[in-house]
Amino acid sequence: MTSTHKYVKDYPRPQWVRDEWQLLNGEWSFRFDDSFEGERSKWYSKLDADLKIQVPFTYETKASGIGEEKFHPCVWYERNVNIPEETGDKRVILHFQAVDYLAKLWVNGVYVGSHEGGYAAFSFDITDAVQLGGDNRITVCVEDTNSTMQPRGKQRWTDKNYGCWYVQTTGIWQSVWLEYVDVYHVNRAKITPKLEEASVTFEYELGCRSFEGLTLQTIIRYDGELIRSMEMNADRKFLKLDLSVMNDVNEWKIHSWHPNHPNLYDVEVVLKKDGQPVDTVYSYFGMRRIQIKGDRILLNKQPLYQRLLLDQGYWEDTHLTPPSEEAIIEDIEKTLALGFNGVRKHQKLEDPRYLYWADRKGLLVWSEIAATYEFGDDAVERFTKEWMEVVRQHYNHPSIVTWVPFNESWGIGQIFTDRKQQQFTESIYHLTKAYDQMRPVVVNDGWEHTISDIITLHDYEELGSVLEARYKDKDALLSNDFAHDKHRYPFANGYSYQGQPVIISEYGGIAFTSESGWGYGNQVKTEEDFLTRYEGITQAIKNLDYVSGFCYTQLTDVQQEVNGLLTITREPKIDMEKIKKINLK
Repeated sequence: MTSTHKYVKDYPRPQWVRDEWQLLNGEWSFRFDDSFEGERSKWYSKLDADLKIQVPFTYETKASGIGEEKFHPCVWYERNVNIPEETGDKRVILHFQAVDYLAKLWVNGVYVGSHEGGYAAFSFDITDAVQLGGDNRITVCVEDTNSTMQPRGKQRWTDKNYGCWYVQTTGIWQSVWLEYVDVYHVNRAKITPKLEEASVTFEYELGCRSFEGLTLQTIIRYDGELIRSMEMNADRKFLKLDLSVMNDVNEWKIHSWHPNHPNLYDVEVVLKKDGQPVDTVYSYFGMRRIQIKGDRILLNKQPLYQRLLLDQGYWEDTHLTPPSEEAIIEDIEKTLALGFNGVRKHQKLEDPRYLYWADRKGLLVWSEIAATYEFGDDAVERFTKEWMEVVRQHYNHPSIVTWVPFNESWGIGQIFTDRKQQQFTESIYHLTKAYDQMRPVVVNDGWEHTISDIITLHDYEELGSVLEARYKDKDALLSNDFAHDKHRYPFANGYSYQGQPVIISEYGGIAFTSESGWGYGNQVKTEEDFLTRYEGITQAIKNLDYVSGFCYTQLTDVQQEVNGLLTITREPKIDMEKIKKINLK
């Protein structure tokens, strides 16, 4: 892959890059507020904190400097930030990549706003509250709950870990940063590649109150060579532009994105006022098409067999937060070195830097959001709002090839018969399609599907011969006559197989007997035992000609769950080359 797009190490949002920014990670003052007295006592005027915390690591982690796992429903952060005098003609935007769960912001004691949702990014324009050329006090209050109607994923709601639920995440857990932008600026761009038409569509939203004298220039390059440049009048908030990428720069005419050749086009977006640039943003896109044709998934019109690895994105000392950009790269490179071509990011929206490196290195990503665990009006509203936020924020990443809003009936526990829960999943499917018609949407990964572009099944059978025999009769398997003690029905009541592709999206989960914790099924004693079992069940899936791929559980150990191919510190338990050989066999 060759690309010259603008890369800035540790930039929190690599798909939408500006030159003027300031990272606010590091030491903040910190205080627990179990009795919720902070707002009444105006802690936003002066926190009087007794603790320090290393942002963006939550207080539950060792890396935060606190390392207390007890649940606290309310926490406060404070730090001073110098806003340079020379930014006086700019708007000051404060960005939070993720805060769990309800965040409230004050700047110099002035209330600015709030955001609800633990996984979506959000921003505030704090210009009117800051003082230039001096320190500014930023105060953040974060409220969290143990509610199972709150999208929480693998975060426990009890005092102790159990099953596959782990220590909760409370507060700021991804980067905080400032950005300085002109009063005339581009808020966002939705970038849609159209491979068969050799074109790309840009849908822009401008952050302007007036439009006189504005033009917007879009420049596309590949490997530093100019492909296309177009300047248009910017006379309204929303603008749409179609540009051809067909070119004679070299013999290929167009460069597609694929795991084997993750080619990226670079984009420079320049907003001009009276002919002079006032806002320049750098981005990129990949030309690729995901489509369903009969019972096959196609990438760029060719059948795609997906060798996926379940990845929960946990680290020993930082939990859900990647400890560094290098740690992100290590996970991706080890996934590829194991012979997998993609990941199912499980019950977590990953750091945008992960998606950036997946785009660059050609790793397929199934993007799944954190589940609720109880159905009700509150859960429906919270889930829907946050799901659509993250789909919109991550839409431009070529590595994301599938959306997974629901997993194993979590939060929709009666979906098999409850029409209300069935209609909820249908509505999320159609809402997702209304915004993104490129990607397949999996509704209820594992079993009890309603409408779904791919039928996904979970099965932790230990013996390959038993697994293959169970799945040999496709018609029987995909009817609701099929059920056994290790599997629920493939479809919710009233739904049936419509010829979709089939993927075994969870299997394996093998652990060693020497480990403290649990895996799926009987634990193995030696590497040889592991490889025999791994090859047996993996080859059994490959032998099913109607199945389009698999997802092995999992990349790393996570707290008490010790069924990773790697330890929680990313040490391989088995010779990685031997796993790769089986995967590519």
